[in-house]
Amino acid sequence: MVSEFMLQQTTVAAVIPYFGRWMARFPTVEALGNAAEDDILSLWQGLGYYSRARNLHRAAKALLAEHGGQIPPSLQALRSLPGVGAYTASAIRSFAFDRAEPVIDANIARVLARLTDWQKPVDGAAGRAFLRSVARGLLPRKGGRLHNSSLMDLGALICVARNPRCHECPIRSECRARRPELLPRKKTRAKVEKVSESRAFIFEQGKLWLEKSPGPRWRGLWILPRAESTDARAEHVEAYAITHFRVRMQVFDELRNGRSLTGHFPDALPAMPSPHRRAVAAMAARVHNGACWLPK
Repeated sequence: MVSEFMLQQTTVAAVIPYFGRWMARFPTVEALGNAAEDDILSLWQGLGYYSRARNLHRAAKALLAEHGGQIPPSLQALRSLPGVGAYTASAIRSFAFDRAEPVIDANIARVLARLTDWQKPVDGAAGRAFLRSVARGLLPRKGGRLHNSSLMDLGALICVARNPRCHECPIRSECRARRPELLPRKKTRAKVEKVSESRAFIFEQGKLWLEKSPGPRWRGLWILPRAESTDARAEHVEAYAITHFRVRMQVFDELRNGRSLTGHFPDALPAMPSPHRRAVAAMAARVHNGACWLPK
């Protein structure tokens, strides 16, 4: 369950170190459910999409309150948990309980679209319904874990996105794709919107002064406060992408000037989103010549 939450919109390579640290800190549902949110967000720091961490925390609380701290195998019960959608519930049933349940990630969707020569977008309602029907038709009576793992590996190693290795494919004779390299088809992506924002780096009394994000973005995390004056040239510019936005964050060296902020010592900074953390490190090095006062 933890791995499925972490792997939402994140690669396996990025997740592996976080998963190890997370399980060492929260080895049971009880340990996670009873933890403070600040501890949850701190350990998740750098993985992004922090709503996943909050949902996982809420799910653990729900498991303690409603299921005796045990993860239920029922699809309906799993879907009732915070943050557990159709894919995550199916993946938990398949991989944790070895149930014959269709699981469709990007690799499996590619395999099934090519296998059936599906020419419509796989990320539309019709495409999702079609692939789920195909996946269900391929299921064995038991052994869902091995079946779905095999399909995932087929997509990851042979039926790859670019230059598929069709000559090595064990189900080549069953594949209907005439031009597999053009599949799967997807809907046109939403246009990326450019956004600019100005933030203040305030280092006074040996502390970095921050504010807690009210949301919806990065709710509960600590961030640089908004800059009061942007007439001068920014000391640092941090560019980053989030969902459909490309953000250009200008950072200015400022004084607190009575603003209601919270000071944090450099060796005990709270959980911060990665762009703000990178901006703080850059400002500390460039403006205050203190590259060593921040943990990497």
